[in-house]
Amino acid sequence: MNQNSRRRPIRSAATGLLGMLMPIAMSSTAQTPSATAAAFPVNIENAAAIPHTQPAAYRAAPAGTRVLPPAQGFNVAAIESMAQQLTYGERVPGMAVAIVQGGRVLSARGYGVTDVNNPQMVDAHTVFRLASLSKAFAGTMAGLLVNDGTLRWDSKVTDYVPGFQLSSPEATERLTVADLLSHRVGLPYNAYDRDVEANAEYYTLTHKLASTSLKCLPGDCYAYQNVAFSLIGDVVYAASGSFYEQSVERRLFKPLGMDDASLGLAGIQASSRWARPHVRSRNGWVSLNPKPTYYRLAPAAGVNASASDMAQWLLAHTGHRPDVLPAPLLATLHSTLINTPGEMRSGWRRERLHSAGYALGWRNFDYAGHEVIFHAGAVQGYRGLVALVPERDLGIAIMWNGESSLPSGLLPTVLDQAMGLPTQRWLDVDTDFGSDSLMAEDGAPATRRKGVSSNRAVASPR
Repeated sequence: MNQNSRRRPIRSAATGLLGMLMPIAMSSTAQTPSATAAAFPVNIENAAAIPHTQPAAYRAAPAGTRVLPPAQGFNVAAIESMAQQLTYGERVPGMAVAIVQGGRVLSARGYGVTDVNNPQMVDAHTVFRLASLSKAFAGTMAGLLVNDGTLRWDSKVTDYVPGFQLSSPEATERLTVADLLSHRVGLPYNAYDRDVEANAEYYTLTHKLASTSLKCLPGDCYAYQNVAFSLIGDVVYAASGSFYEQSVERRLFKPLGMDDASLGLAGIQASSRWARPHVRSRNGWVSLNPKPTYYRLAPAAGVNASASDMAQWLLAHTGHRPDVLPAPLLATLHSTLINTPGEMRSGWRRERLHSAGYALGWRNFDYAGHEVIFHAGAVQGYRGLVALVPERDLGIAIMWNGESSLPSGLLPTVLDQAMGLPTQRWLDVDTDFGSDSLMAEDGAPATRRKGVSSNRAVASPR
């Protein structure tokens, strides 16, 4: 994306465009085989009978597009040294970083320790909790079903989950798969996140959505969600007949070679080596057991993965695994559906972003005139960042096991190096995670964001 690209007229996604949306696979929140009841009865028989057309490419890179190498100042060894230094002096207990470029894994390493009380060195196969980085897996899983012809992006949620209701019949009927995955449900920000933290069951909260006042009709405004987003799990189950976790493992983890990856609390605890979450006390870092709460929302926050796993994930999303994720699907997943200007207000985002939007489980940023596909994640004791730079064929994932946002400065440092931008002291800046935090677990009010973004969708997947 060049400097002028952000000045192009924004296309409004009026209701009439919904009929042009391309087919896409949907996903289910039936969490595990042991969780036999989904939030609502799902309509597997009717799902199979709903007619679908074959998906068409939303956007594809023009033939002959030249991918630039990273700028001259890009230095993987220096990045690894910075990551190592972030674990010194109790800045953060442990970290894992994966960097890919040009279809090659340049680095997939661990730094620091898994647990300050029982320290083992973090390595490439140490598993971290991904929190909201999981949302890209949900969008991608749905996309595979769309590719199969099992789903459409404009499929109505009630076609697959007929018992689901919002507070108005019009909104209930209008809500689509794409709306779920792009946080365009119309609810207030982070609806019922505090109830999740208070151990409320997922199915209880999804039923409460029927009595929750809406800020807009689905598709018309943006407000980040975890409970509502996770309805995509129920859709996946109805569309595929497989539990969401089983679908992700079979369609993503296994074919991509993500051998350490898992879903859920039992998944991370069964890992041969995993990083415990840490919080600050007066005497330094204290390790904890992971909370089970947001693990109940597998599509929103259920994935666990290592640096080795994330390297494979980055390769796939930079287009180097077309056997699993074809280019037209990637283009659709990464394309902005709605503007999110509230994500530009703090830290490096305020300095570098010219525009921000949400796609399908991913954010899309104009970073100083360059397109960056991004997401962040934060739950108690874990933080993570992922970014893709299409024009440089670059991907980076950073994960750490402490409640410090200081390491987040490593990402803009790497991006600036890769793009040849003037250096900034980003690692000296403590910044927040925007709306990608699971607010209740971080101790901040889940309801502190009073408004919603009223910027209409700038494009619709077709």
